[in-house]
Amino acid sequence: MKKAAQINYKKIYQDILEMKFPEKREQCFSLLNKKELSILDIINLNQKIFGKSDKQTDIFNQRHRSYDKLAILKILEYQKVNNLNNTELAKHFKLSRNTISKWKKNYNSLKQL
Repeated sequence: MKKAAQINYKKIYQDILEMKFPEKREQCFSLLNKKELSILDIINLNQKIFGKSDKQTDIFNQRHRSYDKLAILKILEYQKVNNLNNTELAKHFKLSRNTISKWKKNYNSLKQL
């Protein structure tokens, strides 16, 4: 079975910055210098470049997000470090409370093994 090609988000965002937002290059420099970008880095870059979006765009974009295991663990770690409940965490990352609960249930059982 063939492995799906990885999307080169680093190159995509570098091109966007060069062509449309050269003034924001300094803000994004530290993220773009990383060897690999995580899902959270990509979300952060998107917010730095394009700023806040309207509610309709947020709803559309949220449907197309996917999180890998590392991103989920970082989100759950963020909750612990900042002492947030599920509702606060869900609001911060624009997720469903049910999603947070499901992740906690799945990944807490893995930690116990």
